[in-house]
Amino acid sequence: MRIVLKSTPSEETAHKVMRALGAIKVLGRTLALAVALALTLAAPGRAAETIRLAVQKTGTFSWELAAIRANGLDKQADLSLEVSELASTEAGKIAMRAGSADIILSDWLWVSRERALGAKLTFYPYSSALGAVMVPAASPIKTLADLRGRKLAVAGGAIDKSWLMLQARMKQDGIDLKSAATIVYGAPPLIAAKALDGEMDASLNFWNFCAQLEAKGFRRLAGIEDILPRLGAKGTVAAVGYVFDENWAASHRDAVARFIAMTRKAKELLVTSDAAWDKIAPLTGTTDPAMLKTYRDRYRDGIPRRSIGDEEADARVLYRVLAEIGGRDLVGPAAELDPGTFYHAVPGD
Repeated sequence: MRIVLKSTPSEETAHKVMRALGAIKVLGRTLALAVALALTLAAPGRAAETIRLAVQKTGTFSWELAAIRANGLDKQADLSLEVSELASTEAGKIAMRAGSADIILSDWLWVSRERALGAKLTFYPYSSALGAVMVPAASPIKTLADLRGRKLAVAGGAIDKSWLMLQARMKQDGIDLKSAATIVYGAPPLIAAKALDGEMDASLNFWNFCAQLEAKGFRRLAGIEDILPRLGAKGTVAAVGYVFDENWAASHRDAVARFIAMTRKAKELLVTSDAAWDKIAPLTGTTDPAMLKTYRDRYRDGIPRRSIGDEEADARVLYRVLAEIGGRDLVGPAAELDPGTFYHAVPGD
C-alpha cells in the first residue's frame, strides 16, 4: 500500500509565505545595493578634509583664496577650507599658538625663533614680494645715501625684517641709517597715508602699500629685493610663507600636498588670466585701474619659482645678517636658522 503524504492547506500557505519573504529579502538587498551605488555616484568619494586657515582680512592671501573658491580649486583638491578672518598677522600667530588654526601666513624668521623656543613649526614659501623705499616723484632723493638727514617712515616696527636688511645694506657703505636719519615707526596704512600727505621724505612699507604709492606717482628708490644680493643672497627670497605645525603636517601629509598643489594652481591662474583678477578687485579696496594693474604686476613678480633648497640656502645667509642687526629681540636664542624651518615633504620640490 502506498501512502502519500499531502501538506495541509496551512502548511502550503506557510511555504508560500516563506518563499515570498525570501524573494523580498533578496529584492531588499538588491535595492539597498542600488541605493548605495547611486549615493556613491552622486556624492564625492570621501568627505573633503578640512583645513583651518587664519587669514589677515586685508592681506593678499585673501586674494588667493578668492581665486581658489571662484574656480572650484578647493573642491578639485577635495579640501574644505575653514577660514577665520583676523585683524593682523599677530592675531594669526596667536591662533597658531592656541591650536585654533592649522595654517597661517608668517615669515621664516618667526618660525625659526619659535622652533628655538620649542614649537615645532615649519614654513613653505608663499611670496617673495618685499617692500621698498618710496619717495615722491619730484623728490631730490636719488640714492639710498641721500636718506641721511631725512625723515624716513618705517612700517612694521623696529625689528621689521625689511628695515633691518636696509640698515645692514647701508652699514656696508659706512652709514648707520638708524642714527643718520629721523626714523618714525607706524602701521602700514598710516605710513602710506602720511607719505601721500607729504609728511615724510621717504617711507619703507610693505609691498602692497608701496603699490598704492606707485600708482599715485611715487617712485621706488630701492626695492628690498634689489639689496639682497649685496647681503649674500643668490636670488629673490620668499620671506612670507604658509606656516603649520610639523606634527600636524606629518599626520595630514596628503592634505598638505593637496593644499600646496591647489595654491600653485591658483597662482598660475592669477599669472595667466587677467580676467581672474575680476574676483579679486573688490578685495583690494580700490577701483582705480592703474592701482589694480600695479597690484597684479607686483603680485605676479612675487610668486616663488625657486627650489626649496635654494630658498633655504639664501634664508640661512640672510638670517645671519638679520640676527646680527636685530639680536635676541628678533631671533631669540638661535644664532642660526633652525634646520627644520623649511618644509621639504612636497612632491617635486
